[in-house]
Amino acid sequence: MLAYRSSGLLVPIDYLSGVKDAACVGCVRWARKEQQLLSELTLQDIIYFNLYQFWDSNSTSNSRLTNKSIKMAEQKLGVDLPELYIDLLKVQNGGYTKGFAYPMTIETSWSKNHIPLYELFGIDLYHGPGNSSNILYSTYMIEEWGLPEKQVLLSGDGHWWITLDYRKSTIPSVNWIDCECSEDIHVANNFTDFINGLVSEEAFAD
Repeated sequence: MLAYRSSGLLVPIDYLSGVKDAACVGCVRWARKEQQLLSELTLQDIIYFNLYQFWDSNSTSNSRLTNKSIKMAEQKLGVDLPELYIDLLKVQNGGYTKGFAYPMTIETSWSKNHIPLYELFGIDLYHGPGNSSNILYSTYMIEEWGLPEKQVLLSGDGHWWITLDYRKSTIPSVNWIDCECSEDIHVANNFTDFINGLVSEEAFAD
């Protein structure tokens, strides 16, 4: 998967000439000024990610994400959330993904060679700990189960978690945590690298 780091305009890739893989990429973002003509763009100018191919059905009751709810969530958690994570939630505020896996070189309680991402939690300011598909559930779970501090839970089933880990920096890494198995494993240096590294779960089908 390809992601982006810059801010700018969302533009249908069909408007761009000379860009490879146009059929499988629905939109792009560019960091040039708005006045720049599309014809001046080159492949090197474009860092893109198809947000709309990430999600499957919405398994949550989370309401549509707003800038106000993002700000309130960040204040409550005491962190700055990754830009790409926020952009994904603006398309769909949590729920099932298309079915992804992240290849691992370290064995975990899940598998010898990968971890799953079949769901990504959203932001729900109104249902509290009762909605487990909610990153604001993180504080409750950390206290309840003795998880490491400064984590934002992105996905998991109560036995294991994929988290944003803020212990070492205000820019979080991505970690795998399974307290029952005493696992606290570094997965990716940041959320963008994690998304870039995802592959279809079918790649690890038995």
